[in-house]
Order: sequence, then C-alpha cells, then structure tokens
Amino acid sequence: MAYDDLKEFEGETYTGVAVGGEHTWLYPNGLWRETKVAPDRWDFTFSSLKERERSAPPGSGVPVGTQYHWYILAHQRVRKIDADSYTTLMSGVKYKIAHKRPHWRKWSSEYPEQPSETEKLIYVLEETLASLPKPAPATSPASEMPMAARP
Repeated sequence: MAYDDLKEFEGETYTGVAVGGEHTWLYPNGLWRETKVAPDRWDFTFSSLKERERSAPPGSGVPVGTQYHWYILAHQRVRKIDADSYTTLMSGVKYKIAHKRPHWRKWSSEYPEQPSETEKLIYVLEETLASLPKPAPATSPASEMPMAARP
C-alpha cells in the first residue's frame, strides 16, 4: 500500500505510514538546551538533523519540503556516569498536530473543517488524562503532605 493511499484505523480514515509501520532514526548532531524555570520544571529545546537508519525505498514517503508539527509526551530517564556525562533513555508517544505539504499555503490545521492546533492539543491532553489510572485513596500521613515537605 502506497504512502498516500487512504487507510482506515478504528473508523478513522488517514494517509501516511500504515498503523504498525516502524522507522529508526539517527540524531547524530543533537543539541539539547534547557533552562530551569521552577523547582521541578525545565524548559528545553532540541535541534538536530534527523536521518533514517536505512535509506527510504525509492518513491516512498512524502515530498521533500513537507513539514510536520508533532507534540511529544515522554519519560526521560537519565543516570549520571561521570562528572559531565549521563546515559539517557526517552520513551513516550508523539502525536501529529499538523502538517504542511510543500505546495500548500497553510498548515493542515488552518484549512476549513480541520481542527486547529490548539483543539488537537487539547484533545491529546484530555485523552491522556482520561487514560491515567486513578490515584489510590490516601492511606498514610505522608500522602497528605505538600510535595515540597515530603522526604
């Protein structure tokens, strides 16, 4: 099945990589910058050239110049291994918020009948919150302490 062929998944029609398809990407020159903005919060940016681990099959994929807006929810686990180095593992999910083909004047989210980027993001976050397990009832005095006061 070709990339731009119509596909269906759980009642939703879409184009692109078929559900279950996989890619492996290399980020050889990744640069992660972060700024601490609150006791437990950092703002960050990551920039890099993203390269396929293996070449794409001829004629596959989107046209050169296509752009995407992804929203990523992830866990980042790190372990300090020396004064200047950490091992890092990030796992999570990414959601396509919008895309823009090279010949389009606007992003997909800006066309009539399409949800805006804000509407798509709200949907993603509401679905994520709804999928989380409900917290267990408080059973110890520690659970009633503010986070900053917990040991």
